[in-house]
Amino acid sequence: MVSPRDRDAGGRARNARPRDALGRPLPRGAVGEERAPEGLPRTPDEAIAEAQRLLDAGRPFHAHEVLEDAWKAAPEEERQLWRGLAQLAVGLTHAARGNDRGAVRLVERGAGNVAPYAAAPPHGVDVAGLVEWARRPLAPDRPFRLRGAGPAR
Repeated sequence: MVSPRDRDAGGRARNARPRDALGRPLPRGAVGEERAPEGLPRTPDEAIAEAQRLLDAGRPFHAHEVLEDAWKAAPEEERQLWRGLAQLAVGLTHAARGNDRGAVRLVERGAGNVAPYAAAPPHGVDVAGLVEWARRPLAPDRPFRLRGAGPAR
């Protein structure tokens, strides 16, 4: 017999299994990391601050969830920026999981999506620094800064 799929409060399919710090599903009943709340309305400044906090804490999967929410809520003219930021965080997640090939592809895609905003970066995002960061060899211990003095080196 096939068991019914896990669903969230809105009826969307959602795996209810606990997850580790990098978003990997754990066995049912295991103690996992608390997930970033999804669908929380945040201003762009709040989304960037929360994503950076999660990145600094070594939780790129959770940062991606925050950035994905911002992507879904962004005005059309900023959607690719937020999509790219989410892809960069997923790239870091894959790097931390040891999936180097997937990490490189996502980081390249993410950099390609944020690069067009370099001339006039919205919300103080360090687009030029992130694109430069993406050109270097990827390592999970080489985090980036969404704002400020550019990527951590």
